[in-house]
Amino acid sequence: MPRPDGQAPRVLVLGATGYIGGRLVPRLLRGGYRVRVLVRSNRRVTALPWASDVEVVMGDAGDPRAMDRAMADVDVVYHLVHSMTSGSGFAATDRAIAQNVARHADVHGVGRIVYLGGLHPEGAPLSAHLASRKEVGEILLASGVPTLVLRAGVVIGSGSASFEMVRHLTDVLPYMPAPKWVRNEIQPIAVRDVLHYLLAAARVDPAVTRALDIGGPDVLRYGQMMNGYALEAGLPQRGIAALPVLTPRLASLWVGLVTPVPRQIARPLVESLQHPCIMRDHEIDAIIPPPPAGLTGYLESVRLALARIEIDQVETSWVDATVARAPSDPLPSDPSWAGRTVFTDGRSRRTTADRDAVWAVITQIGGTNGWYSAPALWAVRGWLDRVSGGVGLQRGRRTRARLSVGDAIDLWRVEALEPGRLLRLRAEMWTPGSAWLELAVDDAATGSEYRQRAVFFPRGLTGRLYWLAMLPFHGLIFSGMVSRIVSTAEKGANEPKGATGAG
Repeated sequence: MPRPDGQAPRVLVLGATGYIGGRLVPRLLRGGYRVRVLVRSNRRVTALPWASDVEVVMGDAGDPRAMDRAMADVDVVYHLVHSMTSGSGFAATDRAIAQNVARHADVHGVGRIVYLGGLHPEGAPLSAHLASRKEVGEILLASGVPTLVLRAGVVIGSGSASFEMVRHLTDVLPYMPAPKWVRNEIQPIAVRDVLHYLLAAARVDPAVTRALDIGGPDVLRYGQMMNGYALEAGLPQRGIAALPVLTPRLASLWVGLVTPVPRQIARPLVESLQHPCIMRDHEIDAIIPPPPAGLTGYLESVRLALARIEIDQVETSWVDATVARAPSDPLPSDPSWAGRTVFTDGRSRRTTADRDAVWAVITQIGGTNGWYSAPALWAVRGWLDRVSGGVGLQRGRRTRARLSVGDAIDLWRVEALEPGRLLRLRAEMWTPGSAWLELAVDDAATGSEYRQRAVFFPRGLTGRLYWLAMLPFHGLIFSGMVSRIVSTAEKGANEPKGATGAG
């Protein structure tokens, strides 16, 4: 609905680069809204396809000055920020952000706040993360601003953490030990239906201020979800062993080792299964009717997610979320290294392949393609990282064919991308220091020159010892990468047109 001045409503999205926010923004734009996003760094948002169509405000959601700028002349606020990976202080962080949002939305006369919370039972002790989401919803509802809290359970869609957990557990394990409460009932919802409710929430009558449950049409146990996935993926049915000794902490460690979802994210997901999480009522239907074609069933949700993965069209992924302990600063430029301890491993090689051929190989790195050298050593490094609570190698990459700034690639995240010339990766694995890996290519008189550089800023004596201990492995890994990347590029350049190559 246009504003009295004839302009389209302005919407502020908090959490625009996350899994849900990254899908909501383009749909808001297609719906005719003017969209503003609040982000801490524009490096990620500028790489997104809709970046030029939104207004970007730089700042932190917990900063009153940033929120004051972001809230000016806003009609609707979508609060999609959850501190899943920020450590033990997440509840205080989420509380402070919610209070900041509530206060400034009231001051600026915002017409509607929409918050995506979590399904939870009433009167039962909640996990820390569910309790925090409940608290955030209550803070927003008490703001004096018309607020709609949509409480969703397990979200199923390509790239969602819940779906990836189900998918990898089922793919890897023919028989799965699980906590006894894995038999509790849950009500999954397709990501497309979550987006339907979020979009419609902006148009709800201002008189409506309340929390509403949303969910799909199916109520299932977790084992039924796994075997439903197995059915759609063409796998045998899986056995589930409910063990009374498997605590949430132990279960999250197990999930963290078997799936690409790190322990910081796996634990709140696992803890949310301790109680039945189903819709208590369907009052949402009187306020926001279901989609015209009906809500998406669980099996259809899985089918749609697998189809998106198969055609390499995963729109957003849980890996878009930042890992809390990753270095926050970009790689310093070379001149500023003076006076600092820094270790580098630089290598280069001339090749008859042209720059485009080498660049094509560079951008395919990671995920199912691997790292072009010593796969066993990379696997060991990934396993050690998972044991220490890190992201590990299983995280993969959002798509097989494309990269953009902010994308995760296994143990790394894309920090800089200059198409046809430079890919810089920042380490998100555990290291006693800050690490980067650069892969670059330049034109040469004949062919091109491939350049590769690992950079490490050690932290204390431990960091220095770590680098020295890794030197023998670097010799194998980094020299192998150079040779394989160049040879792969030359092979691709020499293939006749129309040849498809292996894999």
